[in-house]
Amino acid sequence: MSSSTVSLYLDPQIRDWVLFPITVVMILVGILRHYVVLLLQSPPKKLPRNAIREQRALVRSQILRATSANSPLPPTYYKAISQYLSQAFVDGTYLKDGPPKADAPASAPPNPLTDPNAMEGMMAGMKTQMVMMVPQMVIMGWINFFFQGFVLIKLPFPLTLGFKSMLQRGVETPDMDVRWVSSLSWYFLNFFGLNGLYRLILGGENSADSSRDMTTPFAAAAVAMPQPGQAQDYNKLFKAERDNLEFSEGLHSWVAKDVDTRILQKYGRLS
Repeated sequence: MSSSTVSLYLDPQIRDWVLFPITVVMILVGILRHYVVLLLQSPPKKLPRNAIREQRALVRSQILRATSANSPLPPTYYKAISQYLSQAFVDGTYLKDGPPKADAPASAPPNPLTDPNAMEGMMAGMKTQMVMMVPQMVIMGWINFFFQGFVLIKLPFPLTLGFKSMLQRGVETPDMDVRWVSSLSWYFLNFFGLNGLYRLILGGENSADSSRDMTTPFAAAAVAMPQPGQAQDYNKLFKAERDNLEFSEGLHSWVAKDVDTRILQKYGRLS
């Protein structure tokens, strides 16, 4: 029997008691999950003043280098600032723990398992992922138990047979038109298709994004937990930045050099 001769007539109660409830439940669970994740998130801890000073010194040097080719600073000021930063980086003036001692041994990379901040971040990531995954597992079990084998809706546009396995999960009927959607497939369509609605309701930075469910708690914990040696050694960064500053001094070009002559030439006052 060809699929074009098969006609299905759905009971309106399937629309009212299966299609709409699945859609509404998934929307409400996503919104609830967003607010639960916000409640579980702890406020960011403030960095100590010395740590902020250490980071800002590096950023200041990078901005100075980035604008060296078209710098708003005259050569004398640029050279003075560059030499001051270079000497401060050599002396360790901006290091949060102070200048390193000559006889001090090389510091070993911090162990994340003994760092309370790293452990707290790992646990926060695992809790967030559990909030992401558990509701979806419950909804899938609910659909499989109560609505397994239901056909809910027919798509209004033609599709190729390659979409049959995606749209008719749980319904093993080779003669059915590919445009019919089963209950389990409707769940997956909502799972990946409601992100636009969540962004409209909750904003772009929402926690209801279903793509986050694809990460397991263990993978999230690995991302949240810094690896050994991952901590930045600002002493080495400052030494490398000093070399970069010395190189950028040769590239310095003041943006206002000969500005009076250029203005007169532009308006025809100077031949």
